[in-house]
Amino acid sequence: MTQPQPTPLSHTFAPSGTLRASINLGNPILANKDATSGEPVGVSVDLAREFARRLGVGVELVVFEKAAASVDALKNEKADIGFFAIDPARSEGLLFTAPYVLIEGSYLVPDASALTDNAQVDAPGHRISVGAGSAYDLFLTRELKAADIVRLQGAGPALAALRAGEVEVAAGIRQMLEGEALRASGVRVLPGRFMVIQQAMGTPASRGAQAQALLASFVEEMKASGFVADALKRHRIEGAGVAPAA
Repeated sequence: MTQPQPTPLSHTFAPSGTLRASINLGNPILANKDATSGEPVGVSVDLAREFARRLGVGVELVVFEKAAASVDALKNEKADIGFFAIDPARSEGLLFTAPYVLIEGSYLVPDASALTDNAQVDAPGHRISVGAGSAYDLFLTRELKAADIVRLQGAGPALAALRAGEVEVAAGIRQMLEGEALRASGVRVLPGRFMVIQQAMGTPASRGAQAQALLASFVEEMKASGFVADALKRHRIEGAGVAPAA
């Protein structure tokens, strides 16, 4: 495949000559480490490489273990593009595209819990563990009226807190919670979802409206062409779907 020549907006996106892409390993639907090489792989990595190719520049993957740190890197201009859930709490300093992938947010509870429905979770005395700064943390912070949120440093500690009996509910990405339920007995995922997480691409607001428009156009093309669907299939991702056209 021929490498395109740098475009007029290449310098806007990659002033150093290399596109720095912020990759969040805290969301296994979008990125993981390859079991053999240890290198980041996934849908967001594929999109980053393809966008850099179209800009005619190299790519550097700036890797983080959780979404909040990945967002901060972009806001502080330590990265040029990133892959995040759209949320009003993240809008300051960032420009987003429309979503390219939709993911379900769900609840995990002990097998012995009396909870059977998502609507029952928001009640006095219920503690819900979340990965601090995650999309579902931000959403639940706004939406919950009676339950308490326990913010922990990532999805792993949030799941461990449920198994340790420190909380009554753990919130997270449905696929991750289903994997936890399969990993060891004692917990179950409540039916359905409490939110749909809209995963989009973003860039620092300082890059301007033209840059946002180019990134948005790229995302729409990647959805329409089947690139995103193919990436989900190639990386054997379940529990996520391609977002509709904007």
